[in-house]
Amino acid sequence: MTGSQIAVLAILTASLVLFIWGRWRYDLVAIAALLMVFFTRLVETDQLFSGFAHPAVITVAAVLIISRGLLNAGVIDTLSRQMVKVGDRPMAQIAVLTSIVILSSGFMNNVGALALLMPVAIWLSRRSGRSPSLLLMPLAFGSLLGGLITLIGTPPNIIIALFRVETGRPAFGMFDFTPVGACLALAGLIFITLIGWRLTPRRKTGEPSEELFKIDDYLCEVAVPEASKMEGKALYYLNSVMGEGKHIAIVALVRDGRHIPAPSWYEVLQAGDILVILADSEELQILVDEVGLALAQDKIVDKEMIVSEDIQIIEAIIASGSPMVGRTATSLRIRRNYGVNLLAVARQGHQLKQRVSQVQFTAGDILLLQGDKDSLHSALESLKCLPLAERGFRIPKPRQVLMALTIFGSAMIAAALDTMPVQIAFSTAALIMVLVGLISIKDIYESIDWPVIVLLGAMFPLGHALESTGGAQLIADKMLLLSGSFSQPIILGVLIVGVMLLSNVVNNAAAAVLMAPIAINLAENMNVSADPLLMGVAIGSSCAFLTPVGHQSNALVMAPGGYRFGDYWRLGLSLSVVVVMIAVPLILFFWPL
Repeated sequence: MTGSQIAVLAILTASLVLFIWGRWRYDLVAIAALLMVFFTRLVETDQLFSGFAHPAVITVAAVLIISRGLLNAGVIDTLSRQMVKVGDRPMAQIAVLTSIVILSSGFMNNVGALALLMPVAIWLSRRSGRSPSLLLMPLAFGSLLGGLITLIGTPPNIIIALFRVETGRPAFGMFDFTPVGACLALAGLIFITLIGWRLTPRRKTGEPSEELFKIDDYLCEVAVPEASKMEGKALYYLNSVMGEGKHIAIVALVRDGRHIPAPSWYEVLQAGDILVILADSEELQILVDEVGLALAQDKIVDKEMIVSEDIQIIEAIIASGSPMVGRTATSLRIRRNYGVNLLAVARQGHQLKQRVSQVQFTAGDILLLQGDKDSLHSALESLKCLPLAERGFRIPKPRQVLMALTIFGSAMIAAALDTMPVQIAFSTAALIMVLVGLISIKDIYESIDWPVIVLLGAMFPLGHALESTGGAQLIADKMLLLSGSFSQPIILGVLIVGVMLLSNVVNNAAAAVLMAPIAINLAENMNVSADPLLMGVAIGSSCAFLTPVGHQSNALVMAPGGYRFGDYWRLGLSLSVVVVMIAVPLILFFWPL
């Protein structure tokens, strides 16, 4: 090996180790690898950041923005509204949920489709009295299978499509992935529905929907006596005198027989007022002994009194990437900053008994929130929580749905007919969605998964260095030794399995960037078409079923489903075997060697 080959393979190996270790975020590792290929003179200065202008990076960003536009328009809600007709049979629920997420993921960001359907799955589980663990893993794996169907279904497809140009042929088109991808998605759906869901772990069944949150035991009333030092003070003063780590939620105010749910923090207290609060015994004692309030003589607590025409109580699930993760209600100052009351927290199907203000939130926690409609909507958006309610789903506006589908469909047709390059077609569609009001300027930047964009921009120069130094050729030569003992279909299968294993420990986009040059060199050495090997890399990159770290979809359902790291391989391994066994003959049929 030459010195440059040793250097690039060392950088690649170190990057993979750091990806697997997970101590640092993958985008930081990718930037460090990018700088190392510069310091070792493997990439010229003017090419160092060229990856950020790569068409694949632009296309991925545009697709993420378009996905947000489809979500905002209510396209997924239109499909999800049919879920109320499914019934309580687990096989029927899994079949319908997985079908919807597969269909959605074929044409939009698969994590976005999963995030919108996950609350539906949790709601169905609780309504049926079953643990969400039964539905969430099939739903996550379905989102990965759906990404195989089209060019824009998943970033690896976009990457592989453009790598095909290096073989002297045009990039793969919008539906070139469909014959193989759709068959695999259908086979995966049938397997998951008939057999696979039985391999998911059975976590302890959560409470039925109406019994998940029991806040009656924590609701109490305190009165403002005559000549109290609290008379004439605003409500927010109460929490300011409670002390460090103490927090109460004022869920209603009773004044002259009139109930005021979720009163404003700036409401001034009067003698004779009765406050309905959510507090534990210690906090209640502080209110009586130190603040000067008195326990109410007559119990008036009624759940109906803490809601009104304007004030609602809703449940919401904390999504992956929420600013709440790892923090507490006290540190977030939920009431002051967002204007809503946090009444209770449930985790893995059970209400937490510890003090609400001190719960350290994790992704998948279910919150019980009280507030007016506008405050709740704003809080959910800012805190990146997904509403979970039995009221069903928001009613989509047909005009917006039609507009979003027309814009999106036009972009797909333009790309499929080669009227314009795919990155331009989808960038144009994203811009039009902004101009017609389907996406706000704020949504543009929030919808883009920036760590993935940074990862792609940094990894393309590393992949180029692997190719230009002969490192990819060296690895392909080693793999070529298999051809003397095994047939070409077996080599294709080994390549798919190898990429699958890699994508289970590193980001799937990184796996595609690194393995595509190797696949091209392997095809040249075997004197066969590169198309089937590139298709194999695309499939292997997107089928990370064995670990929760293999894909964001897997990680997103881990906490809500109560899964452990080792739970994924039971369904994941059997599904991987099904994919490989079906993918090899399908690829060779549609894309002969």
